[in-house]
Amino acid sequence: MTLTVYGIPTCSTCKKALQWLDSHAIAYDFINTKEHPPSRASIAAWVDSLGSKPMRNTSGQSYRALGDEKQTWGDPEWVNAFTDDAMLLKRPLFVKDGQAVLVGFRATEAELNDLLG
Repeated sequence: MTLTVYGIPTCSTCKKALQWLDSHAIAYDFINTKEHPPSRASIAAWVDSLGSKPMRNTSGQSYRALGDEKQTWGDPEWVNAFTDDAMLLKRPLFVKDGQAVLVGFRATEAELNDLLG
């Protein structure tokens, strides 16, 4: 199994997620999306798996800077926006064996073990 975690090192939720993975001895690769933004193809596949709504970082400045038209966007427009600005992606994003399985870090312990363990 290959687990990749996308996020930024200064994000408190990312830090919590990485500590949880470390404490459960789950191996992962961490990719800093600020330094290495994901490809359009990757983002499109993640949106296909999870949908664009749960992937939106609605608390960030990038999201607030978008105009009101964002309310009418569908998945294709969100793929474009995520591709143009990776800070719009909710963090952390977990990809297991090439498939996006979780975004954010609010799952229960049992759900986390099922998804990431």
